[in-house]
Amino acid sequence: MEKIIDENKQGESLIIEAKEGNSRKLFIESYGCQMNFSDSEIVASILSKEGFNTTQNLEDADLVLVNTCSIRDKAEQTVRKRLEKYNAVKKINPKMKVGVLGCMAERLKSKFLEEEKIVDLVVGPDAYKDLPNLIAEVDEGRNAVNVILSKEETYGDIAPVRLNSNGVTAFVSITRGCDNMCTFCVVPFTRGRERSRDPQSIIEEVTDLWAKGFKEVTLLGQNVDSYLWYGGGLKKDFEKASDIQKATATNFAQLLSLCAEAQPKMRFRFSTSNPQDMTLDVIEVMAKYRNICNYIHLPVQSGSNRILKAMNRLHTREEYFELIDNIKRLIPDCAISQDMISGFPTETEEDHQDTLSLMDYVKYDFGFMFAYSERPGTLAARKLEDDIPEDTKKRRLQEIIQLQQKHSLYRTQQYVGKTLEVLIEKPSKRSNDHWSGRISQNTVAVFPKGHYKVGDFVNIKITDCTSTTLIGEAVGYSENN
Repeated sequence: MEKIIDENKQGESLIIEAKEGNSRKLFIESYGCQMNFSDSEIVASILSKEGFNTTQNLEDADLVLVNTCSIRDKAEQTVRKRLEKYNAVKKINPKMKVGVLGCMAERLKSKFLEEEKIVDLVVGPDAYKDLPNLIAEVDEGRNAVNVILSKEETYGDIAPVRLNSNGVTAFVSITRGCDNMCTFCVVPFTRGRERSRDPQSIIEEVTDLWAKGFKEVTLLGQNVDSYLWYGGGLKKDFEKASDIQKATATNFAQLLSLCAEAQPKMRFRFSTSNPQDMTLDVIEVMAKYRNICNYIHLPVQSGSNRILKAMNRLHTREEYFELIDNIKRLIPDCAISQDMISGFPTETEEDHQDTLSLMDYVKYDFGFMFAYSERPGTLAARKLEDDIPEDTKKRRLQEIIQLQQKHSLYRTQQYVGKTLEVLIEKPSKRSNDHWSGRISQNTVAVFPKGHYKVGDFVNIKITDCTSTTLIGEAVGYSENN
């Protein structure tokens, strides 16, 4: 399935237009979640002002940075292989400096610098503004590290450069960190506590993107539904805020409304949602505004109440069903996707069957599915034995994937014969004579190019489908064009 993440694929190498006068070259590669790719745009913006232009040629680089992910062991092993590659090139080009950014940097700082000596620079997710100072340290022959987590940093004052952009879609970060201590997750430890960005800076960034020709924005956060701006710092300190701050606070539903009204012809998506934090007013706002896409990524992780409790997911199977029912009641054509973990410690066959039956109830449009891998530093690693055999994890994962493929095909088949709006993003991978774009529900659609161009909103009559792709013919521009 296209929507299943391939952890073995190479990270995306990012490049922007050269800035006149810059003499140094930066090669930056990103792995993991959308937040990492968004962070790389912030890093490139900071370093552009420090004399660096990006390059796609590793061998030419003065500075090589890899933005890392710690969410699964396989992702970390992929990054380690890339570091081996960088160091092999460094032997040929001794002036090259190598740095690690992001979650893996925070988690393995001393190991990288002191034990393995495979990097010159280690920078955590909240320390990117310190890069000019850190690079100066490296230039003078010293290793440099800053992995201090911040209570305030949101990078709201930095205009990200758009790396490898199609000029149509962009990410805008609205929160950083996470307060949900899921026992399997390292994010609260590598990205810190949750804080939200000033809504005015978000609207300004969205407006700037529209002026530059972008047509769709995805609002990003580890947990967007808990967005809360009150002029303070951490979300957990909101109770200490003044009465005026509380009265004028902006929550996620209000932010969505502000964005939708600020740019009524721009499409908006958001990711990621947490079931325990998604409120009815968010769904009502989605239903109200045509330019908010009918798509929610709603990770559940397991269908078993016992396993959900062991994961410290603060919702039950029944509460999740109630949320799904509310979404479908208010937005009948809303697409929903999932994250699912197979083989969490102590998971029984009965727990696994609960997951499959939950999937049958929801019939997700697509999903992101993985076998459990123990992450050092998490509560699960400290308290729970990783006691499910690998072959059992893989067998259960395959059953989840096969069921998701069945449901994905069921969902795409519902679109055949309908006319849907598609935002053209790029040429189709399979045919240069066809465009590729996405419908509001985030499913990819392809159709003959005709006279249309990238960035156009086009109405497509769907004639056929696979489990991942809609196939159709253009019938004209949509009213949004």
